[in-house]
This record gives sequence, C-alpha cells and structure tokens, in this order.
Amino acid sequence: MNRLAVYCGSASPADPRYLALARDVGQTLAERGIGVVYGGGRLGLMGAVASGALNAGGEVIGIIPEALANSEVANHGCSELHTVSGMHERKQRFTDLSDGFVTIPGGVGTMDELWEAISWAQLGYHSNPVGLLNAFGFYDHLIAFNYHMADVGFVRPAHQGIMIADDDLDRLIDKMAAYKPHTPIFQMKASDL
Repeated sequence: MNRLAVYCGSASPADPRYLALARDVGQTLAERGIGVVYGGGRLGLMGAVASGALNAGGEVIGIIPEALANSEVANHGCSELHTVSGMHERKQRFTDLSDGFVTIPGGVGTMDELWEAISWAQLGYHSNPVGLLNAFGFYDHLIAFNYHMADVGFVRPAHQGIMIADDDLDRLIDKMAAYKPHTPIFQMKASDL
C-alpha cells in the first residue's frame, strides 16, 4: 500500500487522547512509507494526522471542497492540496488516489466516508481494504451493529469481511495489506443476491 485515505473528524475533542492518536497515525503511516490522503483541513484530528505525517517526512495529499477551502480551514502545508467542487468529487478523489482507507474517530462526516467506502467495495467500484481503528473502544457499538446487520441478513456473507477492525494501528495495517478482495455485487449472479 503506497497511500491510504485517512477518514477522521475535523473537531478537537476535550480528551487529548484523540489528537495524540491522530498525530500518531500520521507519523506511523509516514514511518512505514505510506502516504496520507485526507480531507485537507488544518483543524482537529484532520490537522493532527497531517502534521504527524509531515513532521515524520511523509507525503500528505489534501482534498478539500471549495466551500471549506474558502473558509480558511485549508491546510496549505500539505505536499499537495487539491480543491474540488464538492463532497462527491472529494470522496471520488480519495478512492482514486488511495490503495485503502483507514477510519479513526470522527463524527457524521467520518461515518459518511466509512460507509461509502464499504458500500463502494460491496458494489465493486473499488477493491481496496477498508480499515477501522477502534482506538479507546470508540467504535465498539459500530462494530457490533455491523455484525448485527450481517446476522439479520443485510450484509451478504461474501461482504462481511470488508470492514477490517482492530484497536492497534500496526496490526490493522498488516491486516489491510493481507486483504483479499471479495466478489463484488457487480460480478454476482442474481441467485447470489
């Protein structure tokens, strides 16, 4: 994996562990020779991921919508900063420029990015690994809900391994590197659906 898209919050929670985690994620990816593709912001966990990677000599590519770039939250210290028309183009660029996706703690926008990456993988728009860093148990309930969707029958058996979760970043990256793409819906027969 040469580059990973990192999905995370633009907020700075009161608990300092979250910003420290984000900096560590950026630093670890850079130290492993993995470039970061992210939302292009300089605030919150986004900014911390970027600064962690940049301070460790890593590549950081920011993708930011015009509306956010114009509100002075853009991180002009990135290796590259791309301004796009909106969120749909932003997420497409994440997919085009990355070899996988890592989600760390965040809010509604982060969930939107995670679920779209999973949905696109199910359909066959990409075959890249989708990782979820469950630091501090932040995603315990989300992981349980994903299992619940599978148990009920809303996630096909072929797609139950798309979300790769771990509470340790190094283990998560290793699992993502070993990921074997599944059969996407676009290649399934009607009887498989």
